Amino acid sequence: MKLQADRAQGPTITGYGEGWIAVNGEQVRTNLLLSSMGHRLDWACMGFEDLGPEHFATLLDWGAELVLFGSGPKLRRPKPQWLAALYERRIGVEAMDTQAACRTYNFLAGEGRKVVAALLV
Repeated sequence: MKLQADRAQGPTITGYGEGWIAVNGEQVRTNLLLSSMGHRLDWACMGFEDLGPEHFATLLDWGAELVLFGSGPKLRRPKPQWLAALYERRIGVEAMDTQAACRTYNFLAGEGRKVVAALLV
């Protein structure tokens, strides 16, 4: 599926499929952290089972008001203790499957919102 962004300032998700996400037309096959404020990093985790608080703590200083957690092909919710540091800073977290997180990221980024997508491919 191909997606088109509205007026996002930072990177946009231009497509996705099984095992990949396209960011500004470049196909990425690794887990990914992406922000509407311009940050983009490979997410240093192998998959959902490897996640811990340190993976989400990476996002504390990104300036986000909301983190979208894309849990892969099916919805899996992160443990509350993984998100405690984000909640302490009043940063919201929404969990959804990765395709839904990609669509939601583009929508919110297009509105000019400060959003981060933490995506498991």
